[in-house]
Amino acid sequence: MAAVSPARCLLVTGPPGVGKTTLIMSLLQSLKVTYPNLKVQGFYTREIREGNERVGFEVVTIDGRTGRLASNKISSSESLRWPMVGRYRVDVASFESLALPELQIKEDTDLFVIDEVGKMELYSSFFYPAVLRVLESKIPLLASIPLPKSGVDIPGVARLRNHAESTVFTMNTSNRDAMKEHIYSCLVELLQKH
Repeated sequence: MAAVSPARCLLVTGPPGVGKTTLIMSLLQSLKVTYPNLKVQGFYTREIREGNERVGFEVVTIDGRTGRLASNKISSSESLRWPMVGRYRVDVASFESLALPELQIKEDTDLFVIDEVGKMELYSSFFYPAVLRVLESKIPLLASIPLPKSGVDIPGVARLRNHAESTVFTMNTSNRDAMKEHIYSCLVELLQKH
């Protein structure tokens, strides 16, 4: 029986705080050692903390530029119109200004990273179409998605999860190391074909 090639879109999911972003960043570091000239586009999100309190999230491009994604510390008249996710107001304009240029398809791009395709990011009406263009570009994609909440998936996330070119890796605290090795070997195989 022939080995099955990995799908072009590798999706990491798992409960909040399990280490999806940490896994993706670790995979990128390992890939950069193996492929020093690897051209990666995309972004990841990280918490903004004040002491022990999480006060928001920011977007960080692969080359290190940052911008606000969401905060619970903003109370300008403009921010009062921003959509809410939990206790955070989502700064859609800030997110779009940083994330959307990272999803422009360029001929020399080897890999896209999107951490994450979630509820906050999907408030941008331009974000999901950009994600679909990346998926259809034939360039490998490594992304993270949230688990369905109470068995209900966000429609855009469900479409990505069920796409013919997607493979979903569900992470938990006991399978993190094995998950990294498995996803890394899939990425290497995808990059060799690309």
